[in-house]
Amino acid sequence: MKPEGKAIIFPDNVDTDVIIPARYLNTADEKELASHCMEDIDPGFLSRVKEGDIIVAGRNFGCGSSREHAPTAIKACGISCVIAKSFSRIFYRNSINIGLPILECEEAVTGISEGDAIRIDFSTGEITDLTKNESYKAAAFPGFIREIIDAGGLLKSVSFKLGNKNEI
Repeated sequence: MKPEGKAIIFPDNVDTDVIIPARYLNTADEKELASHCMEDIDPGFLSRVKEGDIIVAGRNFGCGSSREHAPTAIKACGISCVIAKSFSRIFYRNSINIGLPILECEEAVTGISEGDAIRIDFSTGEITDLTKNESYKAAAFPGFIREIIDAGGLLKSVSFKLGNKNEI
């Protein structure tokens, strides 16, 4: 999988309460969550985001509560990957569990600018800024993590391995 999209930049310490505000946590509907993604930190986010775009953020992205709603909202609004200098550990694991690819790469975050065209090769960890013709190297996902992401999340991966090819 090699997603390609434009970069949308966020600062350090973006917490789960601004990714998806608590007032919208009364639903698990992914489309409803997506319709409120980032509205408190960037009211114009949803009007700019296109399917495949990539969030590029500073340190400690996804800090705060342990809700899976935050990575779910990001994925459901069309973001194909989040690249950050670092992630909250619980956000990191929740992202993998719901099938949202995330990469830590400080050099990429420092080099990429808002609107740059980005391509990512998950098998090698290569992040290419097509606008600036620069490449950065993140750690590639181990095979078992790629399987979870490719399946669309942990539950779908386990279901597939158990022979249930139906949607969860």
